[in-house]
Amino acid sequence: MNKEKIIKENKKFTEIINKNNSIKSKYFSIYYEKSEVNKYGITIPKKIAKANVRNRIKRRIKNIIIKNEKSIQNNFNYVIIVKKAILELNYQNMEQELLKLIKKERK
Repeated sequence: MNKEKIIKENKKFTEIINKNNSIKSKYFSIYYEKSEVNKYGITIPKKIAKANVRNRIKRRIKNIIIKNEKSIQNNFNYVIIVKKAILELNYQNMEQELLKLIKKERK
């Protein structure tokens, strides 16, 4: 994922979360706001697992976003917060859940 497409500033994360546009499921909470370009911030709490597991989940989510970028291009900033139930999913199910939520937001 390009550096231009990553949200890193804590201020921006809280700004998007406080706008209260969100979609939630058992596995993810996705907060979003309208913008000119798609940007993504991924948060995985320490309670979920050790660092190596959290990093693997984050890499998978980034890979899903890159792979499906054309189908989710709709000019939003997303903050994706991962929940503990994500540990039950394999890559394919994780991809289905994430894309289902992002596409639900468009409606």
